[in-house]
Amino acid sequence: MPAWARPSLILVMGDSLSAAYGIETSQGWVGLLRKRLAQRGYDYSVINASISGETSAGGLTRLPLELAQYRPALVILELGANDGLRGLSLGAMQQNLEKMITLSQHAGAKVLLIGILLPPNYGPRYTQEFAAIYPRLAKKQHVPLVPFLLAGIAEHRELMQADGMHPLASAEPRVLDNVWQYLQSLLIKSRPPESSPAKFNVRGMLIPAYSVFSPDERRGPWYPPSPVSVAPAV
Repeated sequence: MPAWARPSLILVMGDSLSAAYGIETSQGWVGLLRKRLAQRGYDYSVINASISGETSAGGLTRLPLELAQYRPALVILELGANDGLRGLSLGAMQQNLEKMITLSQHAGAKVLLIGILLPPNYGPRYTQEFAAIYPRLAKKQHVPLVPFLLAGIAEHRELMQADGMHPLASAEPRVLDNVWQYLQSLLIKSRPPESSPAKFNVRGMLIPAYSVFSPDERRGPWYPPSPVSVAPAV
């Protein structure tokens, strides 16, 4: 198989916003990403290593094993919301995310960083310092940044689940669109779109020239940081 046709792998390291909390895994933005990649002619498999309730420290602990096991071409990093909601050290959060970016790059992977915003009830100083971490890291580490995963969604109550934190299944395509506009430039197209896929004719049988992997999702329990019910994060 020529190098340009070899399937590549995307590793998603996130929390419940990427683990399809409260909906079917196929309805979450990562599940929808698999479908879009196939439909638009990108030969990528997707490993969703997102866990509900995950913090940047937890992600950093798990990342070396994930990199060694899957050897991804691209790492999508969506973490930090739980650090913010629990009031954890922002300095430690930044260090953890920076180490995750560096580890991924040293493993030969491109990195897409996804930003999160905290609700205003956490106070202007804390929320502003939290929000500033993502663009600062993106600039320092020279990686593309999705400014806010839930842009155009979190501010619309009718698009959120009853907990006010997670998007409804109907809003997940919008979440994917927010990611896709920054992700697409990092991808390499290796075949025609799925609307007219290349096929081999073997003894009268038409067999698609590609396949799409569906690796297992890992979803853990969600740990709310406090009785506060308003938060468009995690």
